[in-house]
Amino acid sequence: MRVLILFSCAWALLAQDAAVRPERTIHLFDGKSLDAFDTWLVDHHHSDPNRVFTVIDQIDGAPAIRVSGQGYGGIITKQRFRDYKLITEYRWGGITWGARKDKTRDSGILIHSQGRPGSSRADFNGPWMHSIEFQIIEGGVGDILFVGGYDEGGELRKPSAKVKTKTDRDGEPVFDPNGTEQVHSARRVNWWGRDVDWADKLGFRGPVDVDSPGQEWTRLEAVVEGGNLIYYVNGKLVNQARDASLTEGKLLFQTEGAEIYFRKITLEPLR
Repeated sequence: MRVLILFSCAWALLAQDAAVRPERTIHLFDGKSLDAFDTWLVDHHHSDPNRVFTVIDQIDGAPAIRVSGQGYGGIITKQRFRDYKLITEYRWGGITWGARKDKTRDSGILIHSQGRPGSSRADFNGPWMHSIEFQIIEGGVGDILFVGGYDEGGELRKPSAKVKTKTDRDGEPVFDPNGTEQVHSARRVNWWGRDVDWADKLGFRGPVDVDSPGQEWTRLEAVVEGGNLIYYVNGKLVNQARDASLTEGKLLFQTEGAEIYFRKITLEPLR
């Protein structure tokens, strides 16, 4: 009987820790609080002395999460998730910080985040986690970034996925549905319309960018099923990968030198 009780308790703990596959829409932002998230910042870790992450009552008629952009890190979901459609809406603010004061506004969403917070550095004081990023940056919204993370033994783990790409003038891989499929684990696969003359300067915009200009709202969707990822920006498919080495994990919404607002963050079940 004692063995049965111990087994039942262990099974309950495992079930509690399992990645959640949404059966109905999950609202990660309830319009009032950051209760679904933990905070992580370089040096400050789980504290937020400068109030980088706050909820504001109204911007453009609705409540939103304000990310000031100060410092590096993010808000990380308390739960792990798998097999979902992420929908979020963001817009830029007017503030930029530090080394990125005159650079392109930069943020992003780390999907399938795994390991300890801060594991992008061996001392676990980095800003990111082992993950695959949905890039949010002026001129590059929809890029796929492969973010490495250190494990407890000090080994750097690098995520990977298969992506159909072509090579641009500068030798960078660019998503192309008719391109050659290869395994990628380097830093970035550009979305299909990224300007080959992209420049890291504030306000940059390419000739075919599909994100909304200025401080208008942009809708992002990520369809995540097993190791497959499909990225949409304002309803347009911009990047796609399959057979990723990561299939579940937490989501991390970055602070990376630019003020940004998120007014909707939902996970919908796949249909």
